[in-house]
Amino acid sequence: MTIDSSTARALSQRLRVEQSKQRLPSVAAGIERDGVLVWTDTVGTLDGRAGGPASSADTQYRIGSISKTFVGVEVMRLRDEGRLEIGDPIGAHLPEVPFPQVTIAQLLTHTSGLQAESDGQWWERTAGDSWAALLATGPGLRSTPGTSFHYSNVGFAVLGELVARLREQPWQDAVRVGILEPLGMRRTTTRPVAPAAPGLAVHPLADLVHAEPEHDAVAMAPAGQLWSTVEDLALWAAFLGGRTGDVLARETLTEMLHPFAVNDVPGTAWTGAHGLGWQMWNVKGRRYAGHGGSMPGFLAVLRVDVESGDGAVLMTNATSGLGTVTAELLDLFIEKEPIDPAPWSADDSQAAALDLVGPWFWGTYEFGLSLAPDGELRLGTPGEGRGARFKAGGDGWVGLDGYYRGEPLEVDRDGSGRATRLVLASFVFTRTPYEPGADVPGGLDPGGWH
Repeated sequence: MTIDSSTARALSQRLRVEQSKQRLPSVAAGIERDGVLVWTDTVGTLDGRAGGPASSADTQYRIGSISKTFVGVEVMRLRDEGRLEIGDPIGAHLPEVPFPQVTIAQLLTHTSGLQAESDGQWWERTAGDSWAALLATGPGLRSTPGTSFHYSNVGFAVLGELVARLREQPWQDAVRVGILEPLGMRRTTTRPVAPAAPGLAVHPLADLVHAEPEHDAVAMAPAGQLWSTVEDLALWAAFLGGRTGDVLARETLTEMLHPFAVNDVPGTAWTGAHGLGWQMWNVKGRRYAGHGGSMPGFLAVLRVDVESGDGAVLMTNATSGLGTVTAELLDLFIEKEPIDPAPWSADDSQAAALDLVGPWFWGTYEFGLSLAPDGELRLGTPGEGRGARFKAGGDGWVGLDGYYRGEPLEVDRDGSGRATRLVLASFVFTRTPYEPGADVPGGLDPGGWH
């Protein structure tokens, strides 16, 4: 796929404004659609000096906390293999931890209550310690598990050890074998491999730069160790957009992208949440997924439109200064290069469920039931009141949204095969309000409507 030259110019212009305005030594960005890197550009120089070496789509930058998404996917791969359940207490797999009651799901969603950082020195700028040394510092809980969102780098150190313990190899080797190699991400590594950008800090009050240290974080490495390139992160964006290949079941990815934990700050409207290892954003009703990353000398962002699968990636070698450019690049691209809707066509498979459509009453509440092009049933308006979507499953249907998520919807038929009742959870829907002759729990007034 190629994009219009005017789109490419607009994207490059926005990137150049960001690099100049925010004083970023170098910045590299890309846009992915349908698994293809359709646009990429770089601005600035790797050392921040005029005439210095240029970046490229193959230049490595440290991606910080985007590393957590790879750890999260590997945990879910273990779950799909039957090696764990995300509701398991972590103590069932790592009995030495001092917080054995915390669940794997709570660690993935940052709701464990575990402290944000490790005790001791600033872990992002100093050589790391072993797992045993990390535990010896006595990491503990800051709040009751499961009650609130609290971002925890230590939590992902724990998940990295979980992966290592169950895979019987270092977490980074498990990620490389299970994820990176199958997806063709050959330039994503735990330490920089040339060409790689140096980590730089830009003085806030002068046009000067300062070199930032690079090290192995060891036990804390799962929280932010990885290095990657625009080309490789575009492959990860394609994965997040649904091109999971043989690495992960699509259903599991969908499960990971449920916003479990809202990042709620009193006094402000929330737009951010966390799924199972992924960040989520809700902007004017449109959902995005991905993750941000920061380490001394580096900032990175991965952002994917959940509906379209389009993704944007951006990396810079600066400790601070990056604005909202990644989201703006993605929105600009989607605006200028909209995806054509699939043409409508008739679907004979819907005939089998045609007798279910139309009005149904739960007591005196009327709901319309309709068939969607994707084969789902839609009860009312999903997301409003008790409206929901249902997919075929077992002998009936299974709820996908809100109040009825995971709940069975069963269809009762009379001797002629006509649908007479819908039984949803314990609720009964009939074709007319308290339809005479229908089996309604609690019975009907013998006097009927009066």
